[in-house]
Formats: sequence, C-alpha cells, structure tokens
Amino acid sequence: MIHFVGAGSGAPDLITVRGQRLLQQADVIIYAGSLVNPALLDNAKAGCEIYDSAKMTLEHVLEVMTAAEKQGKTTVRLHTGDPSIYGAIREQMDLLDEAGFDYDVTPGVSSFCGAAAALKAEYTLPDVSQTVIITRMAGRTPVPEKEEISLLASHGATMAIFLSAGMLEQLRERLLKGGYTENTPAAIVYKATWPDEKQVIGTVGTLPQMAKEHGISKTALILVGGFLGDKYERSKLYDPAFTTEFRKATK
Repeated sequence: MIHFVGAGSGAPDLITVRGQRLLQQADVIIYAGSLVNPALLDNAKAGCEIYDSAKMTLEHVLEVMTAAEKQGKTTVRLHTGDPSIYGAIREQMDLLDEAGFDYDVTPGVSSFCGAAAALKAEYTLPDVSQTVIITRMAGRTPVPEKEEISLLASHGATMAIFLSAGMLEQLRERLLKGGYTENTPAAIVYKATWPDEKQVIGTVGTLPQMAKEHGISKTALILVGGFLGDKYERSKLYDPAFTTEFRKATK
C-alpha cells in the first residue's frame, strides 16, 4: 500500500495523527527533502528505507514505489503542507492506477493555514472578503492565461500567493494593475511554523523592499488583502440580533 501524506506546514507536531502513525509504520519513506522538515523522519522505524525526492525524477519515484509494492512493503510519499496544493501528486497517482497499485491520501496543514496562524489573521472577514484565492506567479512553470495575477487581483479578494517570493517586483506590478492600491495591506511569511519563521507586514507597494530588508527570496508565502487591516463587520452568526437554527434573537 502507498500512502500520500501531507507533512504539514513545517512544525513537526503539525502533522496529523494519522500521518504520524503512517510514518511510524512505513517500510519506505519518500519525502520532499527541499521542503519537508527532516525532524519528521524521527518517526521512521529502524530499517526504514528513506529517499529524498528532491534528487529524484517522477520515474525514479515510481521505480522505488514499484519495488516496495512487489516486496509487500508499505510506502509513505511525504509531501509538504497538504499534497493537494502544488503537490504534483496527480501524475504519481495516474501512474499508480496504470500499474494497478493501491494508494490513499492523508491531508495536511497547508502553509497558507500556517501563515494565517502565524499572523493571527482570519482570511474571511465579514464585509471585507469571503473568498481566498490561492495562486502563484508564472515562472519557469507557466500558469493558464486566464489565471494571470492581475485578472485574479481584480476581484479584490484575499490572496495567498505561493512560489513567488523571488519575483516581487513583477508581482507588485501585476497586483497594482489588477486593482489593488499601493496601500493595500500585504504580508510575507517565511517558512510558516518553522523555528526560523519570519513575518513581515506592510503593503503591496512595499513588498519588494520588505523582502530585501529581511533577506527573503524563497520559501515564503505572500498574503494580500484587507483582511490584514483593522476594519470589518461583526459576524452575524454570533450577533444577538440574528436568529439561527439553534438560537433565537434576543434584541
């Protein structure tokens, strides 16, 4: 059996209970070495075979999985954050389907959740934004033309921008073209929930300067939107004047 497991956003105790149990049971672990906290490998049992996928191709990963399956071993494919977000798991699962191998997926805490926790922020504030756009800048890997940053920015929603910390001049330009202003709140969270986490808060206009001053060029999430400000409406759910299925209005 092959288990795709989300490692969480960084801190080793943010992996799920299920994910930790699977790590402890695994005969083979293939982990994303450039992104996953190596402390998680302390869960591996004696004799477990451990592979760093940062040095492997898709074909090599499949070779290791295939060899383990033929020997009746349990494999954990350990991905950073939640494997459903920029995890490149679909291509692996399609090959496993072709080979007739069983697998499952255990979700994890994505870095966009870890970043919000680090900032003590809520992405979906009433009367500010009820939508979170998770996206990335086009780089060596393109994005669909209709998902160009300025088009997404035109919605004015909360944005969590991955894999773009090294392109902040271009990102600022695209965000401003889309309708955000120079003064729109923005934050950079470097390695959310890791011991060396950094949080830098400023505005869209100061994004490049923020990164330069704090030496951040990769492994960071860019957050943009009014949710980082101090103006919002109180939630109706807990408003005494609002009736719900479980509580009648008292005002």
